[in-house]
Amino acid sequence: MQNRIIAAPVAVLAAALALGAATDAMAQAAAAPASSTPGGIVAPGIAYANAQAVVGASAAYKTAMVQLPVTYKAQIDAVNTRRNQITAQLKPLYDKFEADQKAAKPDQASLRTQAAQIQQIEQSAEREIQQMAEPLNVAQQYIIEQISDKLTAATQAAMTKRKITLVLDSQSVLKADAVYNLNQDILNELNTLVPSVQLVPPAGWLPRAQREAAAQQAAQGGAAPAAPAPAGKAPEGR
Repeated sequence: MQNRIIAAPVAVLAAALALGAATDAMAQAAAAPASSTPGGIVAPGIAYANAQAVVGASAAYKTAMVQLPVTYKAQIDAVNTRRNQITAQLKPLYDKFEADQKAAKPDQASLRTQAAQIQQIEQSAEREIQQMAEPLNVAQQYIIEQISDKLTAATQAAMTKRKITLVLDSQSVLKADAVYNLNQDILNELNTLVPSVQLVPPAGWLPRAQREAAAQQAAQGGAAPAAPAPAGKAPEGR
């Protein structure tokens, strides 16, 4: 039986602590050189871009990801301490379970009881740790939203300068010369529009998805507030 508390740390916490390599990869994706196949015909007015890569490669995002573990050090330390405590609590249970499994005649009823106890502790621990890490999760979503809010304006400015009339999502482009890559142009504009962001959201702030869900519910007759959204996904490159 595998210790999921050890093997599967909180996604956003891990992202905040080890995002350097990911943002470097995104920066490389965003800054791909503009070159075309020799002899190829370049169609004017068309480009492709990866919005998540651009956000993740932005100076504001990379700076925020460096600052985040400092600003939220207390929460991170608390989560790590609690995870270590849970790991220590589970270790003897795992050891006994594995030893009993290897017995000449394993007691299946006892093994099922042990497995159920371990699973209950794991699930409770995961909920507890996610709740402890929620301020960090919300902060990351706040950072991403501040940058993403300027993405449309940055894209339009890049399109105007490059005389682009159609921008395709790079995720849907099977293959294209890098001359069509608009990522770096958008990134330059985004860095100008959003040189930095706030790390700590205002009191009561909710991610856009939750705000929209709450507004929709209110419009439908004041139903109960929406459940908290899962941790925000860190931008990805292609």
